[in-house]
Amino acid sequence: MRKLPFLNGIRAFEAAARAESFAKAAGEMNVTPAAISRMVQLLEQRLGVPLFERKANRLVLTAGGRVYQAGLTQIFDQLANLTAQVTAMAGSRVLTVGVGPTFATRWLIPRLADFQKDAPDIEVRFATGGATLPYNDDWTCGIRLGTGDWPDFRSEKLFPADFTPVCAPALAKKLKSPEDLRGVALLRVAHAASEWPQWFKAAGLSKVRAAGPEFEYYGQALQAAADGVGAAIGISPYVDDDVKAGRLVAPYALSVSKGEHWYLIWRDSRKDEAAFRTFRNWIVGAAKR
Repeated sequence: MRKLPFLNGIRAFEAAARAESFAKAAGEMNVTPAAISRMVQLLEQRLGVPLFERKANRLVLTAGGRVYQAGLTQIFDQLANLTAQVTAMAGSRVLTVGVGPTFATRWLIPRLADFQKDAPDIEVRFATGGATLPYNDDWTCGIRLGTGDWPDFRSEKLFPADFTPVCAPALAKKLKSPEDLRGVALLRVAHAASEWPQWFKAAGLSKVRAAGPEFEYYGQALQAAADGVGAAIGISPYVDDDVKAGRLVAPYALSVSKGEHWYLIWRDSRKDEAAFRTFRNWIVGAAKR
């Protein structure tokens, strides 16, 4: 247990020491000068250290009083700043989202205009997030792929992460069965090397190896697929808009689950921020559409 001294006395002493007057401290704390004097006396008794020399017309700090006042004023300033910071959070209209670049460009940003119609006064900022980067406490919230088990975070499920091959419409016309992929450049993502083998296994294909160009991000591979370079693994919701628009085609009905979902995640301390509450309500609704 933290052992704290007489807090009313500390406030009275710090105000009197700063103002060099019981009367001025009384005005600041909205009590009488006698009350300030009494609280300081009680504090001195509990500390066992004199804090003031009482002169006829003024107060003079003792050596102990000077040390105590210097530390207390700094602490009270820090407390005031912290309180102002926390109070401002409730009305904050700035939203910082930590999100991976592909999720941002292929799902979130295309819907940003809809969010801003609902909340035009919220300033949205994007920070580079994703599963491989640490969460920054300056963020309001993040979007992350996983199982929902992140210590010290709260989370809300948005989408399942299922994947299937996708390609340009011209190539899709040539892909009648999974066997036809044997003669196609199969585009790879460096951090998701297991996805082609998983899909091959689910499709019953053996001795097939993805040997096409390798990219750092899903978005790069999907752009290459749309440009006719080859077939890529398309993970939801990255490819949903392109498939609906006909820019990409999913030639096979077979999808494989990653066993993970996309989640909105946040620190509990952020839950009451106005901007976060608005964004959370919006993105949960948008994920269902």
